[in-house]
Amino acid sequence: QVQLVESGGGLVKPGGFRRLTCTASGRVAGIDVIAWYRQAPGNQRELVASITTNGDTNYADSVKGRFTISRGVDKNTYLQMNSLKPEDTAVYYCNAGRYGTDYWGKGTLVTVSS
Repeated sequence: QVQLVESGGGLVKPGGFRRLTCTASGRVAGIDVIAWYRQAPGNQRELVASITTNGDTNYADSVKGRFTISRGVDKNTYLQMNSLKPEDTAVYYCNAGRYGTDYWGKGTLVTVSS
């Protein structure tokens, strides 16, 4: 089993920035991809960004150039969010893929509002 805990959410003003952290524990060996998803009220959950063990990254068009996903030496996975917009308001979830099984965290709420 893999446990994922997200942190770093909160209230931020438009144009501001926020860094989310995903901390993985348990059977982390064998995780081949970590991703951030988000779900806004009334919307489906959508992929925001992903990163593989090789460091290959992928971003949703809506966040390209503003968000950056990275994996730290501490094995945490980060999502740096810059130039935030009200439409970025959502619950952000960390997802890990390991041998064909998906694991999810409980999410952290990011609210972008003045």
